[in-house]
Amino acid sequence: MDKKYIKEETQVKEIVAPYIKNWKYFLSTTFLILILAIYYIKSNAPVYKIQTSVLIKDAKKMSSASGDFGVLQSLGAFSGMGTNSIENELEIFKSRTIIEDVVKQYNFQTPVYAKQTWHDVELYGKSNPYIINVIGEKPEEEAPKKPIKIISKGNEVILSSKEWNKDIKGYFNRTISLPFANIIITKNTNFRLPKKMKMDDVYFYYNNMESTIIDFQESLSVDLVDMDATVIGLAVDSQNKDKAKDFLNSIVRQYNEYAIKDKNIESKKTKDFIDGRIRIISKELGDVETQKEDYKSSNNIVDLPTEAKINLQLKEQSKAQILEIETQLELNKILKNTLYKKGKGDILPVNIGLESEAAAKSIQEYNTLIFQRNKYLENASPDNPLIKEANKQIEEMKSSLVESLQKNVTSLELAKRKVETQLGGSEQMISKIPAREKLFRSIERQQQIKENLYLLLLQKREEAAISMEITAEKARIIDKAFSGRKPISPKKMIILAISLVLGFVIPFLFIYIKLLLQSKIIRRNDLSKLTDVPVLAEIPKLRNKENVLVSFNDVSPMAEAFRIFVTNLKFLLPVKDSPNVILVTSSVKGEGKTFVSTNLSIVLASSRDKVLVIGADIRNPQLQRYNPSMKSARGLTEFLSGEEINVNNIIHPSGYNENCDFIYSGAIPPNPTDLLQNGKLNELLSIIKSQNIYKYIVLDSAPLLLVTDSLLIVEKSDAIVYVTRSEVTEKSYLEFLNNSIESNKLKNVGLVLNGINESNFGYGNKFGYGYHAEEKKWWQFFR
Repeated sequence: MDKKYIKEETQVKEIVAPYIKNWKYFLSTTFLILILAIYYIKSNAPVYKIQTSVLIKDAKKMSSASGDFGVLQSLGAFSGMGTNSIENELEIFKSRTIIEDVVKQYNFQTPVYAKQTWHDVELYGKSNPYIINVIGEKPEEEAPKKPIKIISKGNEVILSSKEWNKDIKGYFNRTISLPFANIIITKNTNFRLPKKMKMDDVYFYYNNMESTIIDFQESLSVDLVDMDATVIGLAVDSQNKDKAKDFLNSIVRQYNEYAIKDKNIESKKTKDFIDGRIRIISKELGDVETQKEDYKSSNNIVDLPTEAKINLQLKEQSKAQILEIETQLELNKILKNTLYKKGKGDILPVNIGLESEAAAKSIQEYNTLIFQRNKYLENASPDNPLIKEANKQIEEMKSSLVESLQKNVTSLELAKRKVETQLGGSEQMISKIPAREKLFRSIERQQQIKENLYLLLLQKREEAAISMEITAEKARIIDKAFSGRKPISPKKMIILAISLVLGFVIPFLFIYIKLLLQSKIIRRNDLSKLTDVPVLAEIPKLRNKENVLVSFNDVSPMAEAFRIFVTNLKFLLPVKDSPNVILVTSSVKGEGKTFVSTNLSIVLASSRDKVLVIGADIRNPQLQRYNPSMKSARGLTEFLSGEEINVNNIIHPSGYNENCDFIYSGAIPPNPTDLLQNGKLNELLSIIKSQNIYKYIVLDSAPLLLVTDSLLIVEKSDAIVYVTRSEVTEKSYLEFLNNSIESNKLKNVGLVLNGINESNFGYGNKFGYGYHAEEKKWWQFFR
C-alpha cells in the first residue's frame, strides 16, 4: 500500500513538475495579460443600459366603466384604444416612423465627441458646445467615414477631415455646404463645461438619415416585462446616459401622440356624420312644422287636444307604441340608406337610439373592422393579404348588417300593424272626432319624430366633441427612463477574471502542447519510462564560461555528477586483475561521447589509477579538440594500418592528469571498417593489457545508429556506457538500444544523461558541494 501511494505521488509530481518549473512563464504571462486587460478597460468608454417601462391600456376593460366614461364609450370614441394584440404594439414602438421623428427631434445624425486621454467622450445636452442641424442631405454623395473636426474662432467655424483636401470655413447660424449635406452650426447657450474634461479636440460624425434610423432601430430592445401582462419594457445601450434617456422618453411620447391621433379619427368622423344628419333632420322638421301650420290655418283648428281629451285616454297607449315603432323604423331606414352610401373605409354612427341590441352590436363590429382595415393600410398596400381579408370580412359584415336591419324593419312593421289595428278599433269607437283630427295627428306625429331625432343627434354631437377633448394616453409610463449605476460594458471584474484565467491557461497549454509534442529525452524519468537500462549519471549542462574538463579538487555540480557516474560505473564493471575496458558510445553524433569519455577518464585517474583513453571514432575524431596541438599526432589509425608498430609511440600524456594517457584517432582513413576488422585492435588491446600499466581503458567510439564501427568492438568491452543528451536525443533512439540489448548485440550497458538543465535533475547535487561551493543569491533564481 505504501509503495503504491509513493508511486502515485511520484507520478503526480512528474505531471506537475514541468508547470512548477516554468512558474516564471505563468507569472509573466498573467502580468502581461493583466496590463492588456487594464488598457482595454481604460481605452473603452463605459456603456450603460438605460430602461423604461410602459403600461398599454386595455380599451375593453375601460368600456366596462360606469358614469360619463361609459356613455362616451358607447359612441365608440375609445374603441381605437383597444389592444387586440400586444405583439403589434411591440412592433409599433420599433416602427421607422416613430424612430425617424425622434432622430429628427434631437439631431441624432451628428453626434459630437471630445478626444480624451484614454477614450473619446460623446457630448450631449449641456455638455455639447455645438448644436448641429442637418437642413438638407445630398443623397447622391457618399457619407464620410472619418470624423470631422470643429475649430471655432469667434463667429467663424473651421471644419477639417482627413477625407478632404482642404478645410471648409463657415459661420455660426449660417448654412455650411459640405460635400454630403448642408448643415447649420449654432452655439449651445446652455453649454456647461464638464469637470475634468478636455475640450481641445472636438469633432463630430455624420450619418445619413437612413443609416441613423437603422442603427437606432437595431439598438432599441422592446419586449414584454411579463407574458401575462401588457407592460412593455424598452431598453437601449449607450455611452451617454442623457441621450439614451431622451431617446426612450421621446419614443413613448411619440407613440402616445400617434395613438391619440388614430383614436380621434373615429371620433371626428362620428361627429361629422352627426352634423350632416342634423342638417337634414333640421330641414325635415321645418317642413313638418310648416305643414302643421298650414293645416291648422285651412281647417280653423285651435285646440284639438281639448276636443279629443276624452278619447285620448283610450288611444294614448296605442299612439305611444306606434310612435316608438315608427321612430325605430325611421332609424333603421336611415342606417340602411347610410350603409348603402358608405364606402369600405367609412364607419357607421353608433348608439344613435337604435333599440335592437343585435343591430347595435353588428354596427360596432362593423366599425371595428373598418378601423382595423384603415390601420393596416397605414403600413401596407391594398394588395396585402391582411387588407384583402379585412375587405372580405367587411363585405360579409355589411351583408349581415343589412339583413339584420331588414329583419328588424319587418319585425317593426308587423308590430306596427298590430298596434294600428288596435288603434283603429279604438278610433271606430270615437265616431264624434272629425276626420280632420286624424290627419292633424299624423302631421303632429311626424313633427315629434323629427324633434326626437334632432335632440338625440345634438346630444351625441356634444358627446363626440367632449371625447375628442378628453382623450387619454394609450401608454401610461410606469418608470421613466433610468440608468443603472454600473456600466454593462466593459465588465471590469469579468475581464480581469478572464485575463487571470488566460494568464494561467496560455502558458499551461503552451507547456502541455510542448510536452505532448516533445519527442526528445528531457529528464531522467523519460529514460526510465522507455528502457530498463540503469541510468548511471545525470551530467549537468555546461554554464557559460565554465571549464569543459573536470579539474583537480573540483567541487562543481559537473564534477560531482562525474564522481557519481564513476561510483555507479564501478558497480557495473566486473572484478578482475586485468584492465577493464569501457566502451563509450551513443546513438548519433553531438550527444557528448568524447566529453563524457574525457571527463570520465580524468575522474577515474584522480584516484591514482592509470587510465588510457583510445579515440576509437576514426571516422570523426573528436578527442584532439581538447588538445589542438595533437591534431596531427600519430594514433590509432596509423597502428591499425601498420604504419606504426610500436604501441608506446602512439600513447601520449593527456596534459590534464598525470595518470591519464590518450591514444588519439590519428588520420582519417578511407576504409575505417576494414581497419577495425583486421584484428589489429585486438592486438593493441592485448599489448596494453599485457603491460599491466592501466587499470581502465576507455574507448571513445562512433555512434551506433549511424555506423557499425562500434558494433565491431563491443565484444572487447567489459561495460558499455551509452550516452544520451537532454533535448537532443530522440525518444525513438531508445527503441534501437532496447532492440540491440534484446538481440545480445550490447551487454552490460549503462546510460548517461548528458547536458541536462539543473531544473530537470531527478536527484543529485544541483549547486555543488564543499566549503567553496557557490551559494546562489535570490535574484539568480530568476535567470
